[in-house]
Amino acid sequence: MVGMTLALLSLAQFLIALDYSIIFIALPSVAAELHLATATAQWVVSAYAVLFAGFLVVGGRLTDRVGAKPLFVVAIAGFGLASAAGGLAEGGGLLLAARAAQGLGAALLQPAVLGLIGTTFPAGPARSRALVVWGSVGASGLAAGAILGGLLTAVSWRLTFMINVPLTLLCALGAVIWFAPTRDRSTTRIPVGASILGTGAVLALVLGLTLAAEQGWSAALTIVSLVLGVVLLAAFIRTERTSTAVLIEPVLRRISSLRTGALATALYMASVGAEFYLLTLLLQAMKGYTPVEAGLAFLPLAVMVTAGNTAAGRAARSFGARASLAAGFAFATVGLVWIALALQGDSYVLHLLPGILLSGFGHGVIYTSMFTIGTSDVPAAHQGTAGALLTTSQYLSGAMTVAVLTLALGSAPGHGNFQVAFLITAAAAAGGLALSMRGILVRSGGPSHRPGRGVGPDPRGSRAL
Repeated sequence: MVGMTLALLSLAQFLIALDYSIIFIALPSVAAELHLATATAQWVVSAYAVLFAGFLVVGGRLTDRVGAKPLFVVAIAGFGLASAAGGLAEGGGLLLAARAAQGLGAALLQPAVLGLIGTTFPAGPARSRALVVWGSVGASGLAAGAILGGLLTAVSWRLTFMINVPLTLLCALGAVIWFAPTRDRSTTRIPVGASILGTGAVLALVLGLTLAAEQGWSAALTIVSLVLGVVLLAAFIRTERTSTAVLIEPVLRRISSLRTGALATALYMASVGAEFYLLTLLLQAMKGYTPVEAGLAFLPLAVMVTAGNTAAGRAARSFGARASLAAGFAFATVGLVWIALALQGDSYVLHLLPGILLSGFGHGVIYTSMFTIGTSDVPAAHQGTAGALLTTSQYLSGAMTVAVLTLALGSAPGHGNFQVAFLITAAAAAGGLALSMRGILVRSGGPSHRPGRGVGPDPRGSRAL
């Protein structure tokens, strides 16, 4: 029964990651059939990412309040219904609403998955092995989504949504049959208000960038959206400082390694995490690849992500997680710069593949290392919330980055636009490298520990970035 539970939880996690990236290769087909402008089409990605990130912590608190099993069943069923609605959508508005509902379902689903891992597997080697499987499946889901998206889009982009329906049904039925009931439940207040303000701020800012790409920076709607985003962000910060139901608990704000991990996840998503989006448009819009050809072009990337995951674990044991993270961002920087400088070439093997291999390997190394660093000094009682905050940072950055890249590409992108866009991602990777190197230098020769600055089992935690 334990093995079946882990298999179902891994399948659910695979769906969460898969649905962020599976839509990338389908985007040109979706935009063509539903008559969506390029700037509007990016919301098919951003609607999922923003709602997912914005309500992850709420999902974690709901898991504690109502129990992991019932929330898992409700969330996976809602995810399946939203997928069906997206697959049947005949207009852009319904499709975007379905993607937002998918993101909300994923935000409730992932904490439930983690909660079930915690209650099913006892602390120690058993739980560690289960978490390794969970993390590996999540990373592979992002890479596999691009490949599977190409194969399904060759038939119909709608299959990228409909494939979820039988899988979510399987997960829901399996949960009812195999998952153990939840016993201990919390009475902690759920920070719905803070989540709404934070999510609204990001939505408004992304909308402002979208409108800037379509109508210009001086357009009234652009200015209103950006100002609204700033106002909502200020309200969110004030709420976090004064409310008793906050998203980020004060004890977590003082953990510097968690702040480093959150910044690393943001830079990860702004660099290699955005590579899927850019490569999809480059291969299909500029190079004329079919969806199947584009999907197969992602295969080396998927293989290298898996290889990077494996290498990161070994490197972290030998050299430390920060050195591993620095190496990952270094590979990513070189790979993305390579693609930026060689993308005008006609040969996939000679011009694009070397950069794809390097950035893909860096992708896998970064993914594993950033979560290791981010949770290293967090007390056991706060591990779940810390993991949710890291994922929140990851996907909020993804939504903002896609909006920025869409602005850089313009309405009719040429090679010059793509080069600028890839250089933006390379700059983010270089920022991650600088962050990692500073962390290594501080740990090796930085100032001594100052009491009160760090929280956690490792007294050196406050010296982490």
